[in-house]
Amino acid sequence: MSSHSTPIPPSRGPVEWSASDAVKVADIMSRYPTKQAAVMPLLWLAQDQWEWIDLDVMRLVARTIDCPPSQVHAVASFYTMFKKAPTGKYLIQVCQTLSCALVGAEKIMAHLEKRLEIDDHGNSRDGLFTLLRVECLASCGSAPMMQVNDHFYERLTTETCDQIIAGLRSGKPLALPRPEVDEWTFRVS
Repeated sequence: MSSHSTPIPPSRGPVEWSASDAVKVADIMSRYPTKQAAVMPLLWLAQDQWEWIDLDVMRLVARTIDCPPSQVHAVASFYTMFKKAPTGKYLIQVCQTLSCALVGAEKIMAHLEKRLEIDDHGNSRDGLFTLLRVECLASCGSAPMMQVNDHFYERLTTETCDQIIAGLRSGKPLALPRPEVDEWTFRVS
């Protein structure tokens, strides 16, 4: 099974910013010295609007910031936080960088692939989960780790993975090993 990446699916067709998104686009672009500097915030806005970034969404962002679509594609494809295909309700990203690899990331990945019955595109049969191997998620000191949607789970074992998956399937809130990670905010003084 290959859950290293998800292929870019066929295009959904041309897209345009809604009137309310056009206001947000103008606000975002006003915060940057050049239009091109707004590429990542505009990709975030686009992902919020369309749930994932396909080639037509990348073209829209490129037109918005007056640059070639290849430049937007380079940014969107470099960062794993931008979804390039539809995903399940729970996007599970397992860190594969050296720190995690040395302490069992492959064992965690193999366990999750089997437990979730992951297909060749990284999706579970029930459509609830998408499983991806990703590079550093910046939690090297608490490896192995994974990110489920926006939440970090660290110092994983196959047993804790089973508990996390059971909690997600049941819809019950899960206690996070380090809740402060999800509370960190960046403040400008």
